[in-house]
Amino acid sequence: MLYFASPEYFWLLLLVPLIPIVYGIVRALRRRRIRAFGDEQLVRQLMPSWSGPKGWIRIILFTLAFFCFVIGISRPQMGAKLKEHEAKGAEIMICLDVSNSMLAEDYSPSRLDRAKLAISRVVDKLQGDRIGLIIFAGTSFVQLPITTDYVSAKMFLGSIDTGSVPVQGTAIGDAILTAAKSFSAQSEKSRAIIVITDGENHEDDAVDAARQAAELGIKVYTVGVGSLRGQPIPKDGELMKDSEGNIVVTRLDEATLRRIAEVGGGAYVHAGNEEFGLNPIVDDIKKMEAEKYNSIVFEEYDEQFMYFFGAALLLLVIEMLIGERKHKRRLFE
Repeated sequence: MLYFASPEYFWLLLLVPLIPIVYGIVRALRRRRIRAFGDEQLVRQLMPSWSGPKGWIRIILFTLAFFCFVIGISRPQMGAKLKEHEAKGAEIMICLDVSNSMLAEDYSPSRLDRAKLAISRVVDKLQGDRIGLIIFAGTSFVQLPITTDYVSAKMFLGSIDTGSVPVQGTAIGDAILTAAKSFSAQSEKSRAIIVITDGENHEDDAVDAARQAAELGIKVYTVGVGSLRGQPIPKDGELMKDSEGNIVVTRLDEATLRRIAEVGGGAYVHAGNEEFGLNPIVDDIKKMEAEKYNSIVFEEYDEQFMYFFGAALLLLVIEMLIGERKHKRRLFE
């Protein structure tokens, strides 16, 4: 797999198509000046050794050389080998509620978007810890298996919306049990589940699921998203209504979430707009006994820049040797 250590230099590639364009404009202006000076055909007769096509050949070679140079300074690398990497940390499974109630706008821009932003910021601060992502509504599934690949975690996080789970509802217990089954075999002690939801559980016994997780040595934390007074749910430009035509109002069920966290041996946090609540939870998880685990990663990379620099140098040498004059010698005279 090709990897670029300094991709910021790719902006210079915008100059590649401009070089021949600028050269063409300069040649056109030159021809205009020649016409102003005198008869164009006469001027060419006075400069019999000058070759127009060679000018284009030279600028094309120069452009290719510049392209190779930009690729070179971007430091292309290739994975040399896979190596087993040992690290210490905890394993954290985040269960994110993606039911329609998470579209409520008592957080800016919405409960779900605010939760995704908070998770993304926490991922940026992780060092050595492994993270996984469960999404749930009426059912749950693993969006991202437990991993230290934080880039992939943020990529998967960005693609989540309320349509990610086709079955609507709020099955918190199912999400907890799915998360409990998703930890790696290497982890036995430092395992935690963080449930981010408005707490309106309609499908199962979430408290019993938290109790089962705790019996396995897994701590269950909850983050309550929403307001106690309730908020309507926007959907497709309108407010959601029930079968009788009444506007649906979603309220935070703190009592259930507190009970889940209590039975699960964790803690409950009411999310705020400024401090969402994940940072203190992750800080508490980091106090758990860190476990060693192994993962296979690309440990070394082979630098490839010298090949592109070599190609750029070769093209420049050829460009200089060509010149702009016609060859005086002919093969057959």
